[in-house]
Amino acid sequence: MSTLIEQAAERLAQLRQAGASTQEFSRAADQPLAPGRPEVRPPPAAVAAITRPHVVEAPAPTITSKRVDLNLEALDKLGIITPNAPRSHKADQYRVIKRPLIKNAMGQGAAPLKHGNLIMVTSAVAGEGKSFTSINLAMSIAAEMDNTVMLVDADVSRPSVLRMLGLPPGPGLLDLLESSADMSDVLLRTNVDKLTILPSGRQHARATELLASDAMRQLLDDMATRYPDRIIIFDSPPLLLTTESRVLATHMGQIVIVVHAGKTLQADVQHALSTIENCPVKMMLLNQARTDSGTGYGYGYGYGYGYGAEPEKA
Repeated sequence: MSTLIEQAAERLAQLRQAGASTQEFSRAADQPLAPGRPEVRPPPAAVAAITRPHVVEAPAPTITSKRVDLNLEALDKLGIITPNAPRSHKADQYRVIKRPLIKNAMGQGAAPLKHGNLIMVTSAVAGEGKSFTSINLAMSIAAEMDNTVMLVDADVSRPSVLRMLGLPPGPGLLDLLESSADMSDVLLRTNVDKLTILPSGRQHARATELLASDAMRQLLDDMATRYPDRIIIFDSPPLLLTTESRVLATHMGQIVIVVHAGKTLQADVQHALSTIENCPVKMMLLNQARTDSGTGYGYGYGYGYGYGAEPEKA
């Protein structure tokens, strides 16, 4: 014979299956189970477990960055490396260029670097191909199996990364530094799986002061350490035309100076190098170089690249 508690539990289960209300559950629990027998009720916790409404907690909203689709076919026609393009001499050149940068960024270089994964691409003067180099370098790194890459348009005076990629202008770096936007509001995910883009944002009269602020230092610290596999490429202004790039250089672990072959003056290269003495690793990339056979290459094709390269050799 079942116990009185078992009978009570069975009775409550029948009421529940019949769609009884909470009041009916409670009333049934308050009634004696059988006439002439001592009143025995199920434990209060058992009744509460049956009558308590079931509450489902909604998960916290997931904040995701905006997604944009790059026209890879159009970019390929412009000479920009794309993920599914056939192997080319240009792509091989960027493989040579990126390898020591990645090695330093991942702490595998000759000496450990602070913020080695923050890489600034700049030039002495305008028209050297630094933005084109920044984009191609980011695209090449995005093809890596073990790394992701963020491309930051830090040329806040004359931003060109979004324009070259066929994207409209939008909020970005300067808006983050002003605290008028969050990273999720400005970061752009792309249809290149491992590539994200941070625009320069709206122009600001005190852009240099924003880049030199404590907010910028904290932002770069967070960007450098949040994801151990991420490499961040900064397309910065020319060193001799603005002060923003010199301020930005103080936070970088590596700097690549793009030099236009046969065009950039040696004095300009020397002057540009003298403005970034504090950066531990400075490299030079010779753009539009020619081979011994005289064959001309477009932006990023030829290279003259190495650690501690002297300006005369550029």
